[in-house]
Amino acid sequence: MTVAAEGSDQMTLMSMTGHADRTGETGGVSWTWEARSVNGRGLDLRLRLPEGAEALDPLVRQAFGAVLSRGNVTVTLRLGRRDAGSMVRLNPEALAAALQAARTAAAAAQEAGLALAPMNAADLLGLRGVLEVEMDPAAMQEEVQAALAAAAAELAAALVESRREEGAALATILLGQLHRMAELVAAARSAAEARAGRTGVLLRQRVEALLEATGGVPDEARLAQELALLAVKADVSEELDRLDAHVAAGISLVKGGGTVGRRLDFLMQEFNREANTLASKAQSSELTSVALEMKVVIDQMREQVQNVE
Repeated sequence: MTVAAEGSDQMTLMSMTGHADRTGETGGVSWTWEARSVNGRGLDLRLRLPEGAEALDPLVRQAFGAVLSRGNVTVTLRLGRRDAGSMVRLNPEALAAALQAARTAAAAAQEAGLALAPMNAADLLGLRGVLEVEMDPAAMQEEVQAALAAAAAELAAALVESRREEGAALATILLGQLHRMAELVAAARSAAEARAGRTGVLLRQRVEALLEATGGVPDEARLAQELALLAVKADVSEELDRLDAHVAAGISLVKGGGTVGRRLDFLMQEFNREANTLASKAQSSELTSVALEMKVVIDQMREQVQNVE
């Protein structure tokens, strides 16, 4: 099978891995939105909103649910305010964890013969999560909520763009691997043709063994059965035709883009099934080697496909 070059076709494959953030200030409230995404079977959206911002929950879920279909997505909002509309709260759990980490680091440094500068209260309070800003619900006026909701929608779009960029890289890798599979299928055909020239020798050996077992009198039914069995074991044309079809289907899916992750995952299973069958019917070191290399490439493709939306 010959695979045409891609040319300048635009890649629209989407990855499930991405990162985006947005910052701003409205009505004296400063904010930072952050979204991180990794692969997942479905869409798992986890929100980390500060006290007083709970009303944003359905708006954020709607914004991300409208543009994403798969992935484990964590969305975090951090708020700050320069007036009395917010309160600073000490997080005891985060403080305890910071103190324990500091003790562990100090002990490890001492054991290694290193001297660490003492940590003061300001250092501890400056660690992320030790001090939290809690917004007074009354301070979350309509103007601020509207700005935060709009920023959340922008964040969702930015995450989609990040995942699209990652998807373009995935598409390039997958197309290269699919082209490699096409080359291996062609190599398998050549190996199968070379093996066919040696099949006559094996057939003669089988017939001689059968004649010897029957005292020189051929058993027509047994002979037909042996010949049919040998033909089935030797013929790999169907497996190679299906592998060609799988390569074409994979290229079409990758170039077409969209939410094709599940279909690509199923296609990897079909690739693996045919490669296993080819290996079991190889009957030659050349064909076995090609089948094993196919399985390596299939495993590499499967790793990439796990990140496709």
